[in-house]
Amino acid sequence: MGRDIFISYSQPDRECAYEMTRHLEATGLTVWIAPRDVSPAAEWAEEIIEAISAARVMVLVFSQSSNSSPQVRREVERAVHKNLRILPFRIEDVLPSRSLEYFLSSQHWLDGFPPPRVPHYERLCRCLRQWLTDTPGQSARHEPAAAIAPPLPGTRPDEVSPHGKRISSEELRQLRTRLARILGPIAAILVDRAAAAATDFAELERLLAAELDSPEDQRRFLAAARQ
Repeated sequence: MGRDIFISYSQPDRECAYEMTRHLEATGLTVWIAPRDVSPAAEWAEEIIEAISAARVMVLVFSQSSNSSPQVRREVERAVHKNLRILPFRIEDVLPSRSLEYFLSSQHWLDGFPPPRVPHYERLCRCLRQWLTDTPGQSARHEPAAAIAPPLPGTRPDEVSPHGKRISSEELRQLRTRLARILGPIAAILVDRAAAAATDFAELERLLAAELDSPEDQRRFLAAARQ
C-alpha cells in the first residue's frame, strides 16, 4: 500500500525533513521517508524505488546540499520517469544545478524561508491536499509478477529469463556495470527486474535504455554495447 507523499532530502537537511513529515502526518497525510520507513534488512535502493513508484507526490526538500546530492538527483529522475508530480520546497535561496534544472524547470515551487517554517509547512499541506484532490488514487500500480519458467536443462537459474531464453550471468554483470555508470547503485535492481520481463538480451538492453530519461544517456548506454 503506497503512501501519499515521498520525501526526498539530503542528509544535512534531515532535521527539516523529519519536522516537515510530522506536520504533514498531523494533518492526516501519509508519508514515506528514509530511513524511518526502510524495512529492517531490506535492500535500501529497492525500497526507495518501490516507495517512489507507489507514492502520489514527491516533496523535495531543496537546499544547496540537495542541489549537489547524486542520491537526490537519482530520486528525482526516478520520480520523473514514473510521471510522479514533484513539489520542490526550498529551504534556502538557491537555484537548481544544471543536473536538476532539466527535471525541475517546469515544476511549481514553494519557499520554506525565512523562518519560522511552521507557516510554510501549513501552506505546503494545503498545496499537497489540493494536488491529491486533483489526482485521486495511486499514481502507480504494481503489476503482478511474471511466472517463472523452469530452467533449461544444464543451465544455472541465474542464466535464464522467465521466458526460458538464456541470458548469462556475465551478460547481466556487464549490464549492471554499464548502467551503474549512469544511475549508480539502483542499476543492479533495474537490471534484475528488466531481466524478468525480457525475452532475450537485445530486448533487455532496450528495456534498460528506456529507464534513462536523457536521450544522451540512452545513446551512451547502447553505445557501450557496440564498443
